[in-house]
Amino acid sequence: MAKAALPIDNFHADVGGQSLEIFCIIWLDNNIKAKDNRDTEQKLRSIINRLKKFHDLEQCQKYIEQRSQNERIVMIVSGRLGREIVPSVHKIRQIVSIYVYCMDKERNKHWAVKFATVKAVVVELDELVSRIKGDHKIQKIVEEPLSLNTFTTDSGAGKSTNTVNGKFVFSQVLIDCLLRLKSTQADTKELIKICKNEYEVLRWYTRESFFHRTLNAVLRTENIHMIFLFRAFISDIQCQLKNHQIKNSLRVYRGQRISTDEVKTLKQYLGQFISLNSFFSTSTDYRQALSFLNDPNAAENLEPVLFEIVADPKVATTKPFADISAFSEFPGESEILFMLGSIFRLDNVNHSSDDQVWIILMTLCSEKEHDLKNVLMYTKYELGCGQTNLRTLGKLLWQMGKLNLAEQYFTRLLKELSPNDPLLSDLYEDLGKIASHTGDYDKSVQWHKKSLALKNPNALAGVFNDDESSNSIVIPSIPANVQWAQNGATVAGGHGEGDATNQFNEPGGLFVDDGQTMVIADFANHRIIQWKIGDANGQVIAGGNGKGNGLDQLCWPIDVLIDNETDSLIICDLGNRRAVRWSRCSGITQGEILIDNIGCFGLAMDHQRNLYVSDFGKDEVRRYQIGDKNGTLVAGGHGQGDDLNQLNVPTCLYRSTSECLRVRQRQSSCDEME
Repeated sequence: MAKAALPIDNFHADVGGQSLEIFCIIWLDNNIKAKDNRDTEQKLRSIINRLKKFHDLEQCQKYIEQRSQNERIVMIVSGRLGREIVPSVHKIRQIVSIYVYCMDKERNKHWAVKFATVKAVVVELDELVSRIKGDHKIQKIVEEPLSLNTFTTDSGAGKSTNTVNGKFVFSQVLIDCLLRLKSTQADTKELIKICKNEYEVLRWYTRESFFHRTLNAVLRTENIHMIFLFRAFISDIQCQLKNHQIKNSLRVYRGQRISTDEVKTLKQYLGQFISLNSFFSTSTDYRQALSFLNDPNAAENLEPVLFEIVADPKVATTKPFADISAFSEFPGESEILFMLGSIFRLDNVNHSSDDQVWIILMTLCSEKEHDLKNVLMYTKYELGCGQTNLRTLGKLLWQMGKLNLAEQYFTRLLKELSPNDPLLSDLYEDLGKIASHTGDYDKSVQWHKKSLALKNPNALAGVFNDDESSNSIVIPSIPANVQWAQNGATVAGGHGEGDATNQFNEPGGLFVDDGQTMVIADFANHRIIQWKIGDANGQVIAGGNGKGNGLDQLCWPIDVLIDNETDSLIICDLGNRRAVRWSRCSGITQGEILIDNIGCFGLAMDHQRNLYVSDFGKDEVRRYQIGDKNGTLVAGGHGQGDDLNQLNVPTCLYRSTSECLRVRQRQSSCDEME
């Protein structure tokens, strides 16, 4: 087995470039190393752990200017150095407050009063600590960066719609993937190791809540590996929010300060969707939320905004929200917490009647909003149902263009697999493809050799045999000049979206037998419905036991056909990556797996009962004889593309009377393969 050692420290190196907290204290003073300040430093770190000390003005200013837009700086400066540096840095967005610690209070107040960012001039260390602690209670609410993604249907929104929407979609799918990825003991140990490196053990005891601040920081800065390590805690919070989900619709508020540019950006996306990259804390108390903005000395470059949100629990099917006042350190704040990744529609951005505050009106939305539904559902289908694994995560990061991270998670998985694990071959192939994408062709060849060595040669060989006697499928001959009736008749469903037996939720493929009985893949209800002409209701004949991967369950069934020989259904169980057989005989409550680990999207069967299956994940179509688990490649199989020997996400397929295999592909019409 190839050396899989990308040690934990490599991940930590990625983490090391970022702090585990958003806020940082910078202390600029010629006497910064004085012994008397050590006790004060410890007290300051109990408020904000990250503390950087400087005695050189130029080095300090350079450090400030290099901070990311997501960081927030609380600055302590001596009187003399303050007079020099404050005029240069006070308008930098990252600086939220400056405190002048000096010996001559009156003299330094004279110049400090000109700058709104200077919150106080103090001469006592205890007063300095007390003032920073008090101000920070408000700062951590109103000054934390607004981290969100947008989804727009407006092509004139200013950025490429694909780029904007892609980030939105992948952020939603990434969280979904991580929350279904089982946490291991190794993950927990790594998280503890990183936290120990960041926080001295005794400080863990004295800190107000390092966990809360660290989690919020890694979410807002989109530190994927730290989110990966925190996923068990995020999942626990989600469960708690579900358990305490609010039952009735309500209106909540949040006071915050954001930049003028951020206000302009929000105004550009009116009527569109936004998702939050962190947990979102709000209050049912309008006046209390507004009180956080009552700071006459707020920075000039920041706008006070009040988020006003209407939230209906009926739409919070995947992203819950709950009243957490009973668990809060400050129960009087009437705190309502929204789940990470919650989606809102941005309804309005206007000044209040007195022009003092921007009012941002939003409505909580579900993933089933018309414009979101298709793109989110399709991307999530590719993850399947049930538990995910490191390969799923790696492939998702690969799609996001994060090849280095994808490689690291694939390699991490290699360390966990046994030498005879059937997943090894696919994993080697994944690593070979990534190496090729990054230009390391020698490494790519080595990985592909390892993959080929494990594969069954018969699985690689694909020969298309167009023998009429073995592949004939009877399709009625329809004259070229036939005219269809302009008004059809509803023969199934027609009672709106739902899960009653007279309703469907995104019906997919259907099959009609000789007796005009239809079997229909009820995609989003995870079941197969049988419906006879003239009946008012259908009958659930497969699935219907909720979304899942049990033998009595289906997950996003997309296509179905009837095998008359055995009087059974063959179903494309897309979300579970399998094709299953389900007997139509009375009393049968579960199916059997015919083909596993396949992105099954479309089905066809010929008179010899050869089964044709389109695999949209591998961009190929295979033919399976009875009992065959590997199949024979009959179309595609040369990677995704538009060459004549390639397919691009093959979906529906059938065999024509001219003995051609016809394959419908994403973003293309039907392609014919002789």
